[in-house]
Amino acid sequence: MRLGVVVSFLDEERYLPTLLRSIAAQTRPPDRLLLVDDGSRDRSFAIAEAFAAEHDYAVALRRPPRPPESDRLATAAELRSFQWGLEQLGAGYDVIAKLDADLDLAREHFATIEREFAADPALGVAGAYLSAPTAAGTVEREHNPPHHVRGPNKFYRAACLAQINPVPAILGWDAIDEIRARRAGWDSRSVELPDGDTLHLRPTGAYDGVLRAYRRWGRCAWGYGADPLQVLVGGALRLRRRPYGLCGVNYVAGWAIAAARRLPRVEPETRAFYRAEQRARVLRRPAPAPHPVEAA
Repeated sequence: MRLGVVVSFLDEERYLPTLLRSIAAQTRPPDRLLLVDDGSRDRSFAIAEAFAAEHDYAVALRRPPRPPESDRLATAAELRSFQWGLEQLGAGYDVIAKLDADLDLAREHFATIEREFAADPALGVAGAYLSAPTAAGTVEREHNPPHHVRGPNKFYRAACLAQINPVPAILGWDAIDEIRARRAGWDSRSVELPDGDTLHLRPTGAYDGVLRAYRRWGRCAWGYGADPLQVLVGGALRLRRRPYGLCGVNYVAGWAIAAARRLPRVEPETRAFYRAEQRARVLRRPAPAPHPVEAA
């Protein structure tokens, strides 16, 4: 299999060197690594250029300038940068990965994901479980269900990605891609790494605050079409997270504000498929039958 990796970054001089060292230490190096600077004002691009000069498989690129944004995450700029990187990557790759710059990859990360794709022809989207540092100086695994792949490390089978693209650049895109994939008959899942979890060096909320992150997650739920009852249950479960009570309230508030403003969301067919999936999981029934998915 040929593996192409796209890393998009913006002002990541703090974390990018760690990611690049961990890529260089992989037991299975990428066949091509695109380091895409998305408008950095710090030394990030110089760090990427220096790495590319020493590794034949790496290329450092700069995206065309674009206007500044007050909330880069809310406009899915990360996804748009990845999609631009895909255009530069070209064809000829069996698996394509999108990595965030704030990761410290376990040495077997790439090799393990490649084995998963080789062993299961139906696997369309995969990634590893991630752990994050805590205030106590330990690490703790970030929660996600087995069928979901955390956004910082998304690996796509090329045929699957071609079928589901372009993923809409809205909040919730990193669930929409998987839902579209499953709707088209592909599997999605997170996998265990044999040498321990890859580290997510910037925990949830470290970018601009925990409560804003939960409101943003509520907007994500609106974007991919979560059932209102599911949102309320999700809010209740999040009441037990710190700061106690406020996480759940902000999650539901984010969904409600998005609904009131009628913010963009994925197409109705994908929303209906996702709700059918959720009902099937709750009732322990077979998953809904896949349907053809046409690129938007």
